[in-house]
Amino acid sequence: MRRRPQRHRSVVCAALAVAGVAVATSAPAQADNRRLNQSVIANIYTVQHQAGCTNDVTRNAQLQLAAEWHANDVLNNRALDGDLGSDGSTPQSRAEAAGYRGTVQQTVAINPALAISGIEIIRQWYDNPVSLAIMQNCANTQMGVWSLNSLDRSVVVAVYGRPA
Repeated sequence: MRRRPQRHRSVVCAALAVAGVAVATSAPAQADNRRLNQSVIANIYTVQHQAGCTNDVTRNAQLQLAAEWHANDVLNNRALDGDLGSDGSTPQSRAEAAGYRGTVQQTVAINPALAISGIEIIRQWYDNPVSLAIMQNCANTQMGVWSLNSLDRSVVVAVYGRPA
């Protein structure tokens, strides 16, 4: 058996040390939740059609922005768990600030874990009569969804809109 030269081991050890420092000092990666957000809209479409709706449910960028603002607020302010923002804002006021013209409603799902699945989201909302009524409302033809994760908390905000 042939022995590797000591110099080779030193180079490998140095490379591993540099890689370890780079990983330890790098910023945490942001999760890409686009697919989850899109699946929430698809699931709401299904819930609406099971309730007898015949309309489409489309993504709206202004409602998505309002959902993003509130998801950030809920993730960073543990006392929040519903519609009201830390600044006193409501789903309607956030949507209007984002440029949406119409009436809005909102559902919020919070999971005390790093991740949340589409099934967990819909189950939380389906088991809540108020959230279920919002999901089944055929007048809600536009949506914006935003989800965020921290190590011990996942937040999903869906803002539903009825254009003016």
